[in-house]
Amino acid sequence: MSLAVRIAQLNFVVGDLPGNARRIIDAARQAHADGVRLLLTPELALCGYAAEDLFLRPAFIDACDAALQTVAEGTADLAGLHIVVGHPSRVAPGKRERSVSVAGLHNAATVLCAGQVVARYAKRELPNYQVFDERRYFLPGNEPCVFAVSGDDGQPVRVGLLICEDAWFDTPAADAKAAGADILAVINASPFHAGKGGEREATMRQRAQATGLPLIYAHLVGGQDEIVFEGRSFVLAADGALAGRAISFEETLFDAAFTRQGSGWAIVADTDRAHSPEADLWHALVLGVRDYIGKNGFPGAILGLSGGIDSALVLAIAVDALGKDKVRAVMMPSPYTADISWIDARDMAARLGVRYDEVSIAPEFEAFKTSLGPLFEGRAEDTTEENIQARIRGTLLMALSNKFGAIVLTTGNKSEMATGYCTLYGDMAGGFAVIKDVVKTQVFKLARWRNAHDPFGTGADPIPDRIITRPPSAELRPDQTDQDSLPEYAVLDAIIERYMENDASPASIVAEGYAQADVDKVVRLIRINEYKRRQAPVGIRVTHRSFGKDWRYPITSKYRS
Repeated sequence: MSLAVRIAQLNFVVGDLPGNARRIIDAARQAHADGVRLLLTPELALCGYAAEDLFLRPAFIDACDAALQTVAEGTADLAGLHIVVGHPSRVAPGKRERSVSVAGLHNAATVLCAGQVVARYAKRELPNYQVFDERRYFLPGNEPCVFAVSGDDGQPVRVGLLICEDAWFDTPAADAKAAGADILAVINASPFHAGKGGEREATMRQRAQATGLPLIYAHLVGGQDEIVFEGRSFVLAADGALAGRAISFEETLFDAAFTRQGSGWAIVADTDRAHSPEADLWHALVLGVRDYIGKNGFPGAILGLSGGIDSALVLAIAVDALGKDKVRAVMMPSPYTADISWIDARDMAARLGVRYDEVSIAPEFEAFKTSLGPLFEGRAEDTTEENIQARIRGTLLMALSNKFGAIVLTTGNKSEMATGYCTLYGDMAGGFAVIKDVVKTQVFKLARWRNAHDPFGTGADPIPDRIITRPPSAELRPDQTDQDSLPEYAVLDAIIERYMENDASPASIVAEGYAQADVDKVVRLIRINEYKRRQAPVGIRVTHRSFGKDWRYPITSKYRS
């Protein structure tokens, strides 16, 4: 006997309940026509992931209930097809008052067949770390869910259903097997970070081996605010061997055929290759930009193109995400801008075919100095004047954004965000921080990777080589370079990774061979610049710890590591 299973690896939109329901119905009707017997949708597909405090609104849950009924009614004539739909489900009286909030929901999956509910499962393991806040909204389930689906010969296949975090623990899968499961089906919304795809497959391999059951993993794809879901759904044999993998960072309908052979299963599915770390990172950034701008209805994007590596990288990402016609670059030279900066900026804009404008900030800069001169009398120029230049540029970009509706993409990287080498209301001014979670050393790697690859057909070798090879500089004073006051980036980024991402102590970082002075300086800069990061725009998370939802440090603190 054989069982045809399909994963609807689709890009659902948070809060678009009618649209999400329609997509599930359409996928179900196509699956039924193709002879599929089991259709899996991702975790919380019906409402989108993550709906955050929308889960606290009773009217939102009512709308989710109505959308589930819409899916049931829209698939009532699809005899023999079982559809797994992820959604929030009321199970207890929720309570939200001024001083009290008590969850009353399950993170649930309902199994529909011919318009009827045949099973319902509540997620048992609720993550409350990194970007997850599930215990704020949900109560844990405590029972396994196993339901039967008829194969092509009419014989039942018993499917054990799990939701995301459940499969990272032993007990839920073991309970499903004890309840008679023949295969495990896991629906997921697991945010991307570098290396996460391999971690998922390795953990699910352990789960398949521990239970002796094949496992099919249905994953969400798309961008939602600061997080990205990369798809890459897959299916494993009972011994943990990879039997098939869906494409990453794209919508797809991924099919797997399970054929019983004796006491085991033969599995047939297509397998997309695993990509390099730089390719995964590039596609994550592109998808994050495309969905943030597209789902929020912006007509396009605008950014300041300085002739430096960071803005060059953001421009290339934006064009890959949106196309050249929806991206505008503005060069805003100051008295300290080197000729090669505007030459390289013009060159890159021409290579990618975007609209390019040049607006000198020299008149505005002189006007500010004239206005402030009497107040600054007797004081030498310093970072004050440097910041004025950045704020003039921010004002110009925001004016263009207001006039034409395009969102401003900021171009600061994680190394700058960590150390505060960014200007409030200047280069931090904007709506979306594309490379906020990409350290400077990775910026260079991505630039070189993009010059060697053209994954979206928008132009080969888009970044002039001199932008990559010249010493980075903010060009806010004569002969300035970033390394005037920071450790070299290889050292800086290594310290940031250890201290900020991995919670290593300064002493342990020094013990690894890093200079005490460098460690002390970087740690101090991270600590004193929290107030800036609180005012930064949201940006795409691509590491396991970003300056976003999973970084919650007090601004006011006397603790010293």
